[in-house]
Amino acid sequence: MNKILDKIEKATHIVLISHINPDADSIGSASAMYSFLLQKHKKVSWFCKTSRIDEKLSFLPWFEKIKSRFPSSADLAISLDCADEKRMGILVECDLINIDHHATNKNFGNINLVKPDFISTTAVIYDFFKINGVKINKKMATALYTGILDDSEFFLSKNVDGTTFASIYELIELGADFKLCNKRVAKSVSLAALRLKSLMFKNMSLHESAKVAVFCVSYEDMRATGAVGEDCKAPLFESLNLESVEVSLLLRQRSNFTIKCSIRCSLDIDVSKIASIFGGGGHLGRAGFEIDEIISLDEAKSRVLELIKKEL
Repeated sequence: MNKILDKIEKATHIVLISHINPDADSIGSASAMYSFLLQKHKKVSWFCKTSRIDEKLSFLPWFEKIKSRFPSSADLAISLDCADEKRMGILVECDLINIDHHATNKNFGNINLVKPDFISTTAVIYDFFKINGVKINKKMATALYTGILDDSEFFLSKNVDGTTFASIYELIELGADFKLCNKRVAKSVSLAALRLKSLMFKNMSLHESAKVAVFCVSYEDMRATGAVGEDCKAPLFESLNLESVEVSLLLRQRSNFTIKCSIRCSLDIDVSKIASIFGGGGHLGRAGFEIDEIISLDEAKSRVLELIKKEL
């Protein structure tokens, strides 16, 4: 941690990196770090390769600062919640600090702060702030609360423990606008997301004696509903509430006809092993990867189901 602070002190232009198709944890981490770097009187930019980010996160501080162009003058970059270099969406040529909580992180930074036992990257950032005596203001507390809220699956994840609730209590005491966070992240839903959810459940298929739920979402489905990638997440989680379902699989076709895949599991199965076969990563029970070839959704489903079957 001292190395991180030293790098920050010496840098003149720092760029924060949120991963491709960012979630609340990646955006929340960067938002909190943005406030911290402003406290240090640093020139700071915020980069995300994805130009269309889920609008429900727009309430977070500094969201309007996110740009899809990486500044050439940067002499230090900080990646947040990126399990591997591909998730950054850019080849970083300056020094890189890698802050994350994924067990499959490959420690690709010049300096790495990776804590797989933490529930979220925002929790890692919160710990970093506390250890170093950083004054956490209301903006930072709100951003950190949001990331923990989302990555803990609204405190329903099996990884939630007393430490999680202790952190949440402290963040609320520090001024986190938890009511706004809960409304925007846990409850807010767009018309496009509702249309997509209806379509996803209509087309959901069950396999392995109804232990595996599979969602195949075509690029046309996304276009027709107007939904974004993050909108696929709710049905993926909700299907695990079905009595027999133990594993949920999402296969989403992108505009170039490659496939984005996500796996969720209610059992103690390390689905990140499956993701790693395709160059992806994740956690016990939660993982994601990409199939970077032009392939049909049916063929992708067949490949991944075979691997899930072996794990079951």
